[in-house]
Amino acid sequence: MKRVALVPGDGIGPEVISSALRVLREAGFDGELVEFDIGYGRWSRDGKAITDDDIEGMKECDCILFGAITTPPDPDYRSVLIRIRKELDLYANIRPLRSSRIDAIIVRENTEGLYSGLEVLGDEEARTVRVITRRGSQRIAEVACRIASERRHLTIIHKANVLKSDVLFLRTCREVAERCAIRYDEMLVDAAAYNLIIRPERFDVMVTTNLFGDILSDEGAGIVGSLGLCASANLGDRWALFEPIHGSAPDIAGRGIANPVGAIRSVAMMLEWFGEKGRAQLIEQAVERALSKGLKTPDLGGSCTTAGFTDAVIDEMRRAAA
Repeated sequence: MKRVALVPGDGIGPEVISSALRVLREAGFDGELVEFDIGYGRWSRDGKAITDDDIEGMKECDCILFGAITTPPDPDYRSVLIRIRKELDLYANIRPLRSSRIDAIIVRENTEGLYSGLEVLGDEEARTVRVITRRGSQRIAEVACRIASERRHLTIIHKANVLKSDVLFLRTCREVAERCAIRYDEMLVDAAAYNLIIRPERFDVMVTTNLFGDILSDEGAGIVGSLGLCASANLGDRWALFEPIHGSAPDIAGRGIANPVGAIRSVAMMLEWFGEKGRAQLIEQAVERALSKGLKTPDLGGSCTTAGFTDAVIDEMRRAAA
C-alpha cells in the first residue's frame, strides 16, 4: 500500500491540505496517510520544529504531502524544509508555470547553493557559504534534460560572469545537455528575471541553482496570477515531497479564504509520481474548468472561500467521471 507522510504545518497549511485531501479522496486514492506535527507551531510549544524520529518516520513512507511552514528570522530556528530536503536528498525541485502567457517548468537544484546551511552569524559579520558541486550540478541538469526531451528546449540560468561557483554549474549543465542532445541556450539570471516579465513565452524548461530558482519561480507565480495557483515537487532517487509554493500566510489563516489550488495541484503531481496519470489529469482539468468559470479566491480578485472553490473542483471531477 502507498504510504504518504502528511505535514499540514502552520498558518494556512492545514486549510489548504484539508482541501487537497478532499480532492485526493474524490480521485479514489486508497493509500495510507501518516500525519506528522512539524513546524513553527510545534517549535513554539516545545522548542523542536522537527526531530530525528520525524525524519525516520518520513523515510518509512513513500512521499510527503506538505502544507506550509512558518520560518521565522530567528537564529535559533533551523529551516524544516531544508532539513527534510537534505536528509531525504530531494535534490530536484520542479515548479510548473502555466497560464495564457506562459507554459514553462523551472527545475531548481534543491540541496546546495546558498541554502547549503553552512552559515555563521556574528555581531559584526555574517556569512553563508554558497556550495556548488559537480555532482549536484550534473544530476539537476540530467533531470532538466529528461523533462526538456519531451518539450521544446532548455535554458541554463546562471551568474557565471560574477559568481565563479556558477562557472562549474554552467559548464556541467552544458556538458549534460550536449551529451543528451538537448537544444539549449544560456541566460544570466538578471536577464532571465527581466525576460520572464517581458517575454515569458520564450521560456520552456529552465534549470538553475537553488536561490535563483526560488526567486524566479515566485516571480513566475506572479505572471501566472498568484502564488496560490502554483504547486511543486521535490524529487530524489527514493523519496519525494509535494507542496504548494506559497508560504504559511498567517495574516489570513483561519479566515477560510486561502487559495487551495496550489495544494490541489500538488496532489495531482503526487498522483502522477505514483504513476496514476489519469487521476492526476482528472484533478488538473477540474481545476482549470473551475477557474475558467470565473471561480476565484480573494488573492485572484474573487470571493470564493477555500471550501467553496474545493467544492467546485469536486463538482467538476464528478461531471467528468459521469
